[in-house]
Amino acid sequence: MAPAVKNTDSGATSSSLAPSASKKPLSMGTALPYETRTAMHLKGLVPSGVEDFAAQEARAYEQLRNKGSDLEKYIFLSWLRNTNLNLFYRMVLKHLKEIAPIIYTPTVGQACQEFSHIYPFLAPPAAVDGLYVPLHEVDSIDEIIANYKASVPEGCRPETTVITDGSRILGLGDLGMNGMGIPVGKLQLYVAAAGLDPNNCLPIVLDFGTDNPKYLEDPLYLGIRQKRPADDE
Repeated sequence: MAPAVKNTDSGATSSSLAPSASKKPLSMGTALPYETRTAMHLKGLVPSGVEDFAAQEARAYEQLRNKGSDLEKYIFLSWLRNTNLNLFYRMVLKHLKEIAPIIYTPTVGQACQEFSHIYPFLAPPAAVDGLYVPLHEVDSIDEIIANYKASVPEGCRPETTVITDGSRILGLGDLGMNGMGIPVGKLQLYVAAAGLDPNNCLPIVLDFGTDNPKYLEDPLYLGIRQKRPADDE
């Protein structure tokens, strides 16, 4: 699950979360030193204050606690993960008991049901947060994979994937493409609990349609609008 925005100083363990001088410091955010801002021609384009990572975490946690619902917290954390992978996993590791039920069950169930409605607010425009493989594009899988490789930082090679076709999601039935929230959520927990490199994790949804009339009739549904093919097709 490579970062949607090309951060390169990412990882889940305490050692890998420390920024490396050999990596681009794009995800350091407000902790970016003055000299680095000058070198990157950012002088005058960001507030002048330089913070440490603890201050960043405090601000992000404050924002999280101020959200009015668990779904709003889910949206906030998704945006944070897709813009500052380092900060996101520092937050998750520090507050795992509180955040785990938001990035996975039970909140992920509601997030999946509403996925097409909240999708544009989970990451910046054109950000890549997994693979969507529609039925009519299966023959183009090589092109899809090539597009993914071109969109993520150099050297990111998925080693762990979670795949769903959205047909049976947490007892909620057929959610179609909206089921993408499950592989995303599982991989976040694998990174936090097992120390996997998020750059080497890839969530995938096979969008083969849905038999759920709720989504077929939903004007905001983002999956393909057709019923699933029979098992023998």
